[in-house]
Amino acid sequence: MEIIMAFTTAAGYGNLPNGNFSPIIYSKQVQVAFRKASIVEAITNSDYFGEIVTNSDYFGEIAQMGDSVKVIKEPEITVKAYARGTTITPQDLDDEEFSLTIDKANYFAFKVDDIEEAHSHVNFQSLASDRAAYRLADQFDQDVLGYLSGFTQSAIHGAANTVNTTVNGAKAVSTASSGSNLVGAELLASMSLDASDFTNTSGTAGAANSCIGIEPRAGGATAAKSSTAGNAFPLQILARMSRLLDQQNVDTQGRWIVLDPVFIEVLKDEDSRLLNSDFGGSGLQNGLVLNNLHGFQVYTSNNLPSLGTGPATTGGVNSSNMGIIVAGHSSAVATAEQINKTETYRDPDSFADIVRGMHLYGRKILRPEAIVTAAYCLA
Repeated sequence: MEIIMAFTTAAGYGNLPNGNFSPIIYSKQVQVAFRKASIVEAITNSDYFGEIVTNSDYFGEIAQMGDSVKVIKEPEITVKAYARGTTITPQDLDDEEFSLTIDKANYFAFKVDDIEEAHSHVNFQSLASDRAAYRLADQFDQDVLGYLSGFTQSAIHGAANTVNTTVNGAKAVSTASSGSNLVGAELLASMSLDASDFTNTSGTAGAANSCIGIEPRAGGATAAKSSTAGNAFPLQILARMSRLLDQQNVDTQGRWIVLDPVFIEVLKDEDSRLLNSDFGGSGLQNGLVLNNLHGFQVYTSNNLPSLGTGPATTGGVNSSNMGIIVAGHSSAVATAEQINKTETYRDPDSFADIVRGMHLYGRKILRPEAIVTAAYCLA
């Protein structure tokens, strides 16, 4: 940023015409770009792996892409009726497993010329390194949020906008999807909400694989104002997501939900007290906006998947423009990450220092029955 003398010159005045008496002053205060809060690390439970995998030391052992961690599933036990004299037949335990593969890698690299470094009034290497670390974290957040929501990015740093059809390793549940319609690979169709899961006052459901039209509840209303099938209030959707987790016997402690700013806005319109600190809200802190709503810790993120022009485009339940929200339990998904290498070295082709770094990570849905998604749009 530069600060320039703002005085004007009267007509015909020619003294010191070049203005060199008034030098340009470069501010040492650098304008730092706004940054999105990264929430994946808050809603994934990396410590959970230490209890159920064969190698709990894998975090420090990730050395290259392709490394994998074997996860042993808890064996199912059959309970049988007993009567006096019954011959007891013990069952054989199953050691079913699936794997998390460290198959994602991102990098950054930049250089600072010696002349620029010597004459600059700010430390560009430090500034750029900080920005690079944020970019790696943000890309990690985008990829993992998309994956656990059932979507994948079409390009790096782009919104997840394509249904995921790639199974990471083996499915944690054999009946999970391989990716179709709005249900991404490794997720359960029964845990994916769309317009067909909601009815209007006449009792007719909306179209399958179409977004739920949301609108704030009017005072005293008990149903969506619109007569269009598939519309719902924001709190109705959250209550349904909570119920689906209840029916899967998912622990009530450790539940989270991630909403985008558009959904949050309609939630505020429904009842502004929901996000008021006097009524349980916490204010925006690292993405956490509410400590408890229908049993969920509520986070907000701009890294959730979206289709078309996103959920902010009005169009109702038949719109191809929608957003995806996701809820789950802290044991539902795990991540493994490591900055594999960060280094500074001399550029062989110029007088400059090059700084580069690489981030390795993997992610795995462990319990698809503990993840529920909803496709929505503005009614």
